[in-house]
Amino acid sequence: MSPELLFIQALNGLQFGVLLFLMAAGLTLVFGIMSFINLAHGSLYMFGAYFAAAAYQATGSFLVSVGAGFCGVFVLGALIDRCGFFVLHRRDHLDQVLATFGVVLFSNEVARMIWGASPIFMELPESMADSISLFGLSYPAYRILIIAVGLVVAVGLYLLIERTRIGMLIRAGASNRSMVAALGVNIGWLNTFIFALGAGLAGLAGAMVGPILSVQPGMGDPILITTLVVIVIGGIGSIRGAFLGALVVGVVDTLGRTVMPFVLRQSLDPETANTVGPALSSLAVYVLMAVILALKPDGLFPVKKR
Repeated sequence: MSPELLFIQALNGLQFGVLLFLMAAGLTLVFGIMSFINLAHGSLYMFGAYFAAAAYQATGSFLVSVGAGFCGVFVLGALIDRCGFFVLHRRDHLDQVLATFGVVLFSNEVARMIWGASPIFMELPESMADSISLFGLSYPAYRILIIAVGLVVAVGLYLLIERTRIGMLIRAGASNRSMVAALGVNIGWLNTFIFALGAGLAGLAGAMVGPILSVQPGMGDPILITTLVVIVIGGIGSIRGAFLGALVVGVVDTLGRTVMPFVLRQSLDPETANTVGPALSSLAVYVLMAVILALKPDGLFPVKKR
């Protein structure tokens, strides 16, 4: 296996990790700060992709489509929280799991009724359709854009949580809801903002992935499982943990799908190696999670108690 191929696959892993971070950042905010288990997070990712595809077909503008994905799901998340999920904030986690799982089933059927069961394909913007040269190697420009967007979001979330008044309220509300409420802060609306922000980030991930994957009902279900693995590895409630955990999972999964078949071909026939290799690479992510939890039960970067 050539070093050039490994480098390209490492970049692919970085790009996949950034997409996972966009998903994990919103989910870890909601789960870590609100203690709310939202299994419908993958459905919000799906709606972000659909909103972006619909906006792109209507306007032909990629920027408008990305904005529609983020803003549309931000508003949708706020409506869902205020119209139903807010009653679950103080309920048992089992109630949250059952309710949000029902929303997953409902959302998939709504997507089929509105957009149909057939996949929808978004075209790459012309400016991003070409490849660029990195250290003498050709790499798709759009994947570089995804990496850049993820890095900008990571910095923006850090500044929001650590350097703004609303970030201070979010951190205070996570530590002592009663005290913050006694100071006159509407905890209900603060939680709605957190939920809507997490939903918007999922929608942004869906909008960014639209041009490289098919947009179809149920597309958010598989990535939700990987996202849960990311936040467990990184530390529930930790943005830094979500970022680094997503990069680790993305690189391990992507490189595993490339390296494992190559290694297995040394002792197995190519067809068997190509079948077993990707399965083992997927298993490696869960083995990694088990090892990390055995060594650090709270994850790599648990939230510090304030």
